[in-house]
Amino acid sequence: MKNKLSTKEMVLCAMFTVLIIAGAFIKIPVPVVPFTLQFLFTMMAGLLLGGRLGAVSVGIYTLLGLFGLPVFAEGGGFWYILKPSFGYIIGFIIASYVTGKMVEKREGLTFGWILISNFTGLLIVYGLGMLYYYIICNYVIDTPIGLWPLFLYCFLLAVPGDICLCFLAAFLAKRLIPVVRRA
Repeated sequence: MKNKLSTKEMVLCAMFTVLIIAGAFIKIPVPVVPFTLQFLFTMMAGLLLGGRLGAVSVGIYTLLGLFGLPVFAEGGGFWYILKPSFGYIIGFIIASYVTGKMVEKREGLTFGWILISNFTGLLIVYGLGMLYYYIICNYVIDTPIGLWPLFLYCFLLAVPGDICLCFLAAFLAKRLIPVVRRA
């Protein structure tokens, strides 16, 4: 396994790190729960760079935020790990890796397979995000939340926008992966 990043890989990781940061602040105003483009860029990092580099990009974004740069939706700093929503960020790292691994070695990549990969990433992000949210609220910061409100506010109302982004990412990746693989 290759441990050292080439200059090209570093530039691509940096580019996606910046896109993920920007995506956290680009809000799509839809009724009920507006969503950001952050999920789109974390998935695209995995799809276009592969699992390893996609996870590195999202990991760098996470470290920048934990070191205090205001790259998260509500600021930055080490204390952010105590925010219930931090679990979604952990989910972004793992989802980017898994999504990337699902597509990086596959020949004859279809829109359907990319979409399945994206939905797998979506389940990882929301599964880890909701679990972390529940644990932090109920056992760390003492602001209890029940399972139904958790499911309603942290999944049901939030996921429709990200489902749309899964389709958009699959559409973009289907066209961009061949270009990236040739480069």
